[in-house]
Amino acid sequence: REVAEKKADRLMKQGIRLHAKASKAVAAQNMMRRAERLSETSDAQKQDKVADIRFPEPAPCGRTPIMAKDISKAYGSNIVFAGVNLAVDKGSRVVILGYNGAGKTTTLRLLALEDPDTGVVEYGHGCKIGYFAQEHDTLDLNATVLENLTHVAPELNDTQARSILGSFLFSGDDAFKPARVLSGGEKTRLALATLVTSRANVLLLDEPTNNLDPASRDEILKAIAKYEGAIVLVTHDEGAVQALNPERVLLMPDGDEDLWNDSYLDLVAGVMDVGCIVLSRGTLVPLPSVRLADTRITHGNPLNEHHTYRACPYLCVLKCAPER
Repeated sequence: REVAEKKADRLMKQGIRLHAKASKAVAAQNMMRRAERLSETSDAQKQDKVADIRFPEPAPCGRTPIMAKDISKAYGSNIVFAGVNLAVDKGSRVVILGYNGAGKTTTLRLLALEDPDTGVVEYGHGCKIGYFAQEHDTLDLNATVLENLTHVAPELNDTQARSILGSFLFSGDDAFKPARVLSGGEKTRLALATLVTSRANVLLLDEPTNNLDPASRDEILKAIAKYEGAIVLVTHDEGAVQALNPERVLLMPDGDEDLWNDSYLDLVAGVMDVGCIVLSRGTLVPLPSVRLADTRITHGNPLNEHHTYRACPYLCVLKCAPER
């Protein structure tokens, strides 16, 4: 690409000089056309570039790398969830579902970084975690792109680190940009680059396709599908769940666990049909067919996504779609 750009620039300058001489006007026009074609080819190559995302081969580990027992989390008087249990077995694939604020991101943080208020998270033999945070909390915003990579992989020399960054579309002086000036998509790519330098055998992924262009999103979906280690995924992207092909689903905030089936795809985007509620096992039920304790809810009125409704004990009410 760089060679093509230089050649196009050289031809264009020669064409401009020749164009000043009437006797060489035709040659000048031909040179300028060639320069334009080379420039168009170079631009197309730039647009076609996508991040080369490949998760690492997982390091050996025991049968159950992570075991969460009766964990809970509260912020002041607000109890996000309590008594949640989850076993992340070697190579297992789990998706966490629930409405916004149900504790999906918090669950991942407790598995990766923070201590629960009650309960315990135990790590098995050889457990090595790779954590992708939705808000890019794992990045040092005051450090450069290159420094962020070498912080997590100090064994890399400069050439190796620059090569990895190049595969995530950070080339040339991009490596020396402070992370705080990066766009959302660039931060996502940098956070993913830090994952590939590890030999993590458990990936905790919180909205990993956010802010990515379509081509890069496709690459990460392929990487998720091919990864041989365990993955615990939080996402509103149905394509990411389908790429994961999960075995189990954890429904928050109640912490109910179930075997995956495709009816749960309706819960992934967090948007339901107006006038429906959701059973704790994922079955959509029309509003009039269920006896709700809150008599203010009447047939034909959409549920308010900002209100927590009281319902029968076996029901988990999720937010419904806004009126169109």
